[in-house]
Amino acid sequence: MDSETPQPPTGTRGGARGGVLRTKSVERSIRDTEEPEHALRKSLSAWDLTVFGVGVVIGTGIFVLTGQVAKTNAGPAVALSFVVSGVVCALAALCYAEFASTVPVAGSAYTFSYASIGELPAWIIGWDLILELALGCAVVAVGWSGYIRSLLDTAGASLPASLSGTSGSGGFGFDLLAFLLVLVLTGLLVVGMKLSARVTSIVVVVKVTVVLIVIVAGAFYLKSSNYQPFVPPAQGATGAQGGLGAPLVQLIFGYRPTTFGVWGIFTAAAVVFFAYIGFDIVATAAEETRNPQRDVPRGILGSLAICTVLYVAVSIVVTGMQKYTDLSTEAPLADAFKANHSPFFAGVISFGAAVGLTAVCMILLLGQTRVFFAMSRDGLLPRMFSRVHPAFGTPYRSTLLLGLVVAVVAGFTSISELSELVNIGTLFAFVVVAIGVVVLRRTRPDLPRSFRTPLVPLVPVLSVCASAWLMINLPGETWVRFGIWMAIGFVIYFLYGRSHSRLNAGGPR
Repeated sequence: MDSETPQPPTGTRGGARGGVLRTKSVERSIRDTEEPEHALRKSLSAWDLTVFGVGVVIGTGIFVLTGQVAKTNAGPAVALSFVVSGVVCALAALCYAEFASTVPVAGSAYTFSYASIGELPAWIIGWDLILELALGCAVVAVGWSGYIRSLLDTAGASLPASLSGTSGSGGFGFDLLAFLLVLVLTGLLVVGMKLSARVTSIVVVVKVTVVLIVIVAGAFYLKSSNYQPFVPPAQGATGAQGGLGAPLVQLIFGYRPTTFGVWGIFTAAAVVFFAYIGFDIVATAAEETRNPQRDVPRGILGSLAICTVLYVAVSIVVTGMQKYTDLSTEAPLADAFKANHSPFFAGVISFGAAVGLTAVCMILLLGQTRVFFAMSRDGLLPRMFSRVHPAFGTPYRSTLLLGLVVAVVAGFTSISELSELVNIGTLFAFVVVAIGVVVLRRTRPDLPRSFRTPLVPLVPVLSVCASAWLMINLPGETWVRFGIWMAIGFVIYFLYGRSHSRLNAGGPR
């Protein structure tokens, strides 16, 4: 593993040392993980990684998104939409699994891009992931706060309006519960990954149990007539948005969106993809895994398989309990139980959602801090943030910084309208990772790969095409916001990252 014959000793490729497409060799990436001040503690198993994957993917989407999309896009065929999205994620997961077993280093798509495509693409992906994971964590924390306030109201207790988040009518406010949740989870991540994994395991067991109870209980209320027709006839979309609010595919090709029918299944797949976001975060913990070559692929693929089965089962139950045209859009699964005179299970669903969001928030914060840590260790961000705690073995400085930032954002900002940025950022990472697999196969065929993506380049090409298709189904305004954030990233890279990179001749070592 110490030989770098296929690559120049500096870990660069493709021209001058200052080139933006210089790559960091796999061997050097692995050596950097052994530096005492920047080495993360290895404590995770395949089970821990699978729990992380299930913990971040199974959230409110399983309780809300299934019914929403069934009513507005696909009818009972929403189950097929989840299968389509699951296939898109599976294609990406196979690419992630090869990279994570070959380059078991923190940073996920950022690190993979650095080893295959080059420094600037890696920076773009890292910058993208920092925003997406931070935004996702803040949004989830605000959602968790809403569930807890609802439970408190039911119990006869309530927080003052000024501490219950921002309000259009009440003016400026502060979401105390969301702020405190992020701070507590930040503390857990600082203390250690193993403790975080144990807490996550307990939370995941609780919420998966709730999901299974809902599936089993709902099965007693299924009516075959509710599945007729399984694929409703296609019809023109009502209230379709124009301008930048319309999907990019409509803006480019003049495509008029439709709902239901076969096309509605694929349109719905672009929406329910939100429910899958997060399985790739398993790869960010590769460096802290005891046997990453074996366990990371198992964690990625295992968690994705479990979540797909649960999503399909829930979608079949909710559309069988109540006619898709009668489903509510705010709490479809809970309201389906109420419509069948079972309010108890509606309460169980609210409890499961509140508990589940705790794990989602923690794992999103975990993924963000590991990407930030990896970029800092490479010199693209200040190196002080890549030092690990001497006792806990965690990147405590970056964790504390990002935890505080996310807590403030969650406490002071209403950002639900930006949630689609999380989706486009994840799909963009999928595209880059798939391309990276093909590139690294050609440039470094000698690397030992304990897991190999099958049918290369077919599977990576299919992954790129599927991810790109879902991306162009997102609103044009999401692309504009994404472009602005990327432009800011370019400025920071050329003003700071490029000159401070450890691959730069004058950069820090």
